[in-house]
Formats: sequence, C-alpha cells, structure tokens
Amino acid sequence: MRRFFTLCRYQIWQMAISPSTYIAAFLFLCFMGMIFLKSISDVSMYESSESPFGMFIWAFWIPVLFMVPLLTMRSLAEERRMGTLGALMTTSVTSAQVVMSKFVACYFFYVFIWLLTLFFPLITCWYVPSAKPLFDVWQMVTGYIFIFISGAMYIAIGIFASSLTRTTLVAGMLSFSMLFVVVVGAGIVAKFPILEQSGLSWVVDSAAYMQTFRHLEEFSGSMLDTRPFFFYFSTSAVLLAITALITESKNA
Repeated sequence: MRRFFTLCRYQIWQMAISPSTYIAAFLFLCFMGMIFLKSISDVSMYESSESPFGMFIWAFWIPVLFMVPLLTMRSLAEERRMGTLGALMTTSVTSAQVVMSKFVACYFFYVFIWLLTLFFPLITCWYVPSAKPLFDVWQMVTGYIFIFISGAMYIAIGIFASSLTRTTLVAGMLSFSMLFVVVVGAGIVAKFPILEQSGLSWVVDSAAYMQTFRHLEEFSGSMLDTRPFFFYFSTSAVLLAITALITESKNA
C-alpha cells in the first residue's frame, strides 16, 4: 500500500503541473458558468417548474465529453510513448497499482473541478439573498452524487482509451468517442421501436438500464437508487481491470 500511495501522490503532482488539466478546468468552468447564468436568467424571466440547478446539472454531459479526455489522454499513452511506463513496470510496482494511481489522480481532479461549481449558487445566494428558495439543498446533494459516481466510469473509460495507444491525440479521440456512445448512444438505442418488434427487446431493456439521462433525472429529482451505483462502480472496476491487463501485456 505504501508504494500505491507514493504513486498516487506522484500522479496527482503530475496532473497538477500538466497544462491539459488547467485547460480542461478553464473551459469547463467557463461553459458551466454560462449554463448557470442562463438557467438563472430563464427562471427569473419565465415561469418554470424546474429549478435553476436542475437546468444547470442537465447540461453536465457536454463539458464531460471534452474534460475527461483532456484529463486522461496523457495518463498511459504519453508514458508509453516516452518509455517511462516500461521503466516503471520493471520496479516492484504492479500494473494494477499503476493504473489505479492514475485513475485516482484523474478522478481527484474531476471531483475537484466539479466542486468548484458550488461557488456559482453560493455567490448567487450571497449577493441575491432572495434567490435562496430557488436552490433545493437535497436536490443539489443528490445531483452531485450522480456526477461523482458517473464520473468514476467516465474516468475509467478515459484511462482505458489511453492504454490502447501511444499517441495522446488518438487517446483523446478514442475517449471522446467512447464517452459519446455511452452517454448518448444508450438513449438512442432505447428509442428504436424496430428492436422490440424484431424480438430484441432485451437490447432495449439493457439500453434503458444504462441511460445516463434517466439516472440523472432520478437523482436530480432527489431520488437515490442503488442500481446506478452498482452499474457505474462495477463498470469502472471491469474497465480498470482490463486496462491493467493491457498495460501488463504491452510491457511484459
């Protein structure tokens, strides 16, 4: 465990000095800041039953498609290209420890960047006290819980994509494509009526179970369900296990 924590500290430091981390954070906060301002503007100008936070959190997937690849594309691809990963694997650390340390570092920054968005409602309530009733604390808690548990799978997808190539640009493109399929693809497949008519209803049921926006709707409605927890965490574990096997096989 001591080697693992040493690797985690090193990977977090590498993420902290990486330009792509700050680019991802800057673009993400700019985009989400504009989304938050628009949600506040829409609620104040039009009568809407939806809270501004619900409108804000619904757009989470757009910056995730760009933020996650920027955070993860260098994790394994860059080290394999430079030869440092092969040198690291000759020491007493295992491929699982290397992969998990990179996952922990990327996930740490993913959570940290999302936590920065808490300043949006806090600043709003500080300068506009009358806006406090617009924000349901429990809805915000469940919304961020969804962001964090789903983020574990998204980061695992990015780490997995980075293990497939030596080029960071290709890793970023692979990560973006995989994330798009996972986030948007399941919802599209679940709406194909031809699958139910052709006896492939199990495909529709599986796609409905994996729908990101369905999970988001449940969580943003202040309802906690254990099934999304199992789905995101189990998928993350499988992806990280496969990534560890790929890393070990390519550096054997």
